[in-house]
Amino acid sequence: MIDKTKLEEIYQDNLTRIDEGFSSYACHHHEAWRLKPEPRDYMRSDFAVDRDKILYSGAYRRYQGKTQVFAFTNLFDEEMTNRSLHTTYVAQIARTIGKNLKLNLELIEAIALGHDLGHTPFGHDGEVALNKCCRKHGIGFFHHNIESLHIVDNISSRGKGLNLTFQVRDGIISHDGEIHDRILIPQKGKYEENIKNYISNKKDGKQINWFPATLEGCVVRISDTIAYIGQDIEDAIRNRILKPEDLPADCVEYLGNSNVRVIDTLIKSVIVNSYDQDRIMIDEETSHYLLKLKKYNYQHIYTNKDVKRFKNIVMKSLCLLFEQYLTDLKKENKNSNIYIQFLNRKNKNYISTFNNEEKVRDFIATMTDRYFNEEVKKYFLPGNYD
Repeated sequence: MIDKTKLEEIYQDNLTRIDEGFSSYACHHHEAWRLKPEPRDYMRSDFAVDRDKILYSGAYRRYQGKTQVFAFTNLFDEEMTNRSLHTTYVAQIARTIGKNLKLNLELIEAIALGHDLGHTPFGHDGEVALNKCCRKHGIGFFHHNIESLHIVDNISSRGKGLNLTFQVRDGIISHDGEIHDRILIPQKGKYEENIKNYISNKKDGKQINWFPATLEGCVVRISDTIAYIGQDIEDAIRNRILKPEDLPADCVEYLGNSNVRVIDTLIKSVIVNSYDQDRIMIDEETSHYLLKLKKYNYQHIYTNKDVKRFKNIVMKSLCLLFEQYLTDLKKENKNSNIYIQFLNRKNKNYISTFNNEEKVRDFIATMTDRYFNEEVKKYFLPGNYD
């Protein structure tokens, strides 16, 4: 029989040793709390438990089938970045920064691994299309960070949710790598009511100044940008959307001429400017070139006609699929995959809490690109649906 007293002693000794190495601005393990208390694990901190809950979830497995920028399901190049790779890059970059700043690496890793769970199939195009459907049907604006929290709170584990700590949940909903912030100051003192108000305001289309409650959350937020800015350029070059000589010369000279160099420059700026500080920062010059490169990527990659050649197809097919699932729910068509693959795997609480439009939103948001394509073919290609 396992000596639980000895196990408790080892557990407390490990946490004490780890906490003693933290910066005074780090989130300590004893600060972790959940809406529903759980028995102590004795081998892992609460944040490590959260990391593993996310890592072994179905939503995490589906990362590998979701587009980052380029719809890899339509490409033969299997080295093109998908959502799974991006999430891994964010986690590793954030750990490097967090280690040098003496922050809580287990909290950082949990936030990083869970931050993009709510991304739709086909990346930003899918998000735009699903947002259009959600607004049309009166369930508010769709935001993938809100859906990420919704997945870990209400969809995973058959609708029971993962019961993550507040700090991890806050970090997930507070990430936004598309917003350019030179300085990230933790928004301390948040509670559950703050998150509910934020969700309500964002679904109403309001702009909210919103930052993570912890330095660890701030590290993940800036690491999200560091992970994608250079990688998207390398993927665009691989896909012959860009040539290396097309890039802004001053950005290349300052930030570097490869993704590795860009990451190295940005990480070092964050570490040097944030060390022993109560905020996460990059210096003004680095921020200037980072913002310029972001704008360049937006103009030459994210809105490029070759990258977006499937956008209209995604928009039309997603809206058609949304309406089809609503019809299936109205007619109680139990042969529909929204029942077979989704609702039949959810508990009574999920079924009774959310309306049909929200159920359709959640089903589509959880799809991989390939699954989405198969559903479209099933319903809308001749001879594939009775």
